[in-house]
Amino acid sequence: MSENKKWRPGEEVPESATYVAYDEQGNNGGSLYLEQGKRFPATQHSGSYYVKGE
Repeated sequence: MSENKKWRPGEEVPESATYVAYDEQGNNGGSLYLEQGKRFPATQHSGSYYVKGE
């Protein structure tokens, strides 16, 4: 799996881990722990995405 893979809200979480949300300008929107099989939650900004935290 690519280290810099981006997931969009609504996609299935591939593995239980901490993920960081970013808006389309790359501003950090905070992190959260998500469990495998759940869905990435909606964000307040269009174009937002998630990446796996360190």
